[in-house]
Amino acid sequence: MANPLMFDSVWRDKQKFEEAEAQYQQVLAGTAAKGAPGAKGGSGGASSDNSQVMKRVASLEKENRDLKKVVEDMKTLVQKLENRVSKLEGGTSAPSAQAPAPPKPAPAEDDDDDDDIDLFGSDEDDEEVDRIRKERLAAYEAKKAKKPALIAKSSLILDVKPWDDETDMKKMEEEVRKITADGLLWGAAKLVPVGYGIKKLQINCVIEDDKISTDFLEDEITALEDYVQSMDIAAFNKI
Repeated sequence: MANPLMFDSVWRDKQKFEEAEAQYQQVLAGTAAKGAPGAKGGSGGASSDNSQVMKRVASLEKENRDLKKVVEDMKTLVQKLENRVSKLEGGTSAPSAQAPAPPKPAPAEDDDDDDDIDLFGSDEDDEEVDRIRKERLAAYEAKKAKKPALIAKSSLILDVKPWDDETDMKKMEEEVRKITADGLLWGAAKLVPVGYGIKKLQINCVIEDDKISTDFLEDEITALEDYVQSMDIAAFNKI
């Protein structure tokens, strides 16, 4: 790219500056000579020459300042163009004084580990993804194993009928409550009239579905043949 100083015409006009400086020195010398004894010439001509020289010098100084400003503007424009070209070509360039480089963005926080996984990367990336997946599955299984298993339970109301009105109902209830098993819990009981002076035993129990079945209860209760004629399920509710 062309050197911006080539556009500065001050250096090409060096001879003009030297001539102007020589004329200015001559005017100063003529002014000094005018005050000496025997000096010739009038003051009007010297003043006129001095004024012209000063105007010329002032004009050249103004032109020099303008040219310097143009050069500075061109240098700034060239620097901006170089920075832009470097960015387009993927290169790097030093930041200019007029256009400081923008601050680097702060690194974003990792909200999720999945953002760091490149699913289309190399074999090593695939191995890393597989390892992370296995670790997460293992952690999930361990967490799941710590949770207590949900136990399915049911609440039953049983109607236990005696043979006749002479059956000892209190004794029958005691025998029924003697039936014990893992997952069986007896509750409240009461006597309910059936008719002709006969009463049935209505008793509540809670069972774990995986351990106790209604068939088990029926077999165990009807096995009390001295007291029990039959057993029915009056109510069955899941808990």
